[in-house]
Amino acid sequence: MRRRNARARFALAAALLALAGAPGAQPVPTASSAATPCLAPQDIGPQQLYGLWQLSLWPEDGHEAAPVSRGALLFERHPAYPGSVRGDLRRSGPGPDLLALVSGDVSDGEFSLDESQDGQRMDAVWTGEPQDCGRSLRGIRRPAEGRPAGEPTLRFHLYKLPGWH
Repeated sequence: MRRRNARARFALAAALLALAGAPGAQPVPTASSAATPCLAPQDIGPQQLYGLWQLSLWPEDGHEAAPVSRGALLFERHPAYPGSVRGDLRRSGPGPDLLALVSGDVSDGEFSLDESQDGQRMDAVWTGEPQDCGRSLRGIRRPAEGRPAGEPTLRFHLYKLPGWH
């Protein structure tokens, strides 16, 4: 049942990204996002993460304008940990899109996320900081400890899509 719900959410996410002009399109502030108060990074909590985010990943020594992967993250309230988020990641890769489960939080201006493709083993760890009043997150995605050698460390930029509050 969980896998079917994830597929339905990602069908919705794919449609929304297409409407937003993805890949590579940056969200345009809407009247509703302009009315949202600007929170300092240390005041951003899990509620501000809920919703659909557009993702761009590029090598550490590369440039954001030349991403190696693009995709989307859908964050929801974590059912077991109220101060955290859980969600689904879908991004481009060699071959078919890569799918993963994610869980994490934002605390004292620090964003952290664990990524798992099978829901059992950790594949990557994301760390970063909220920016632009919490409508953007920037940081580093590192392979988890114990992952095969050669997996690259990547920089990331997440943009919250308009209409998700």
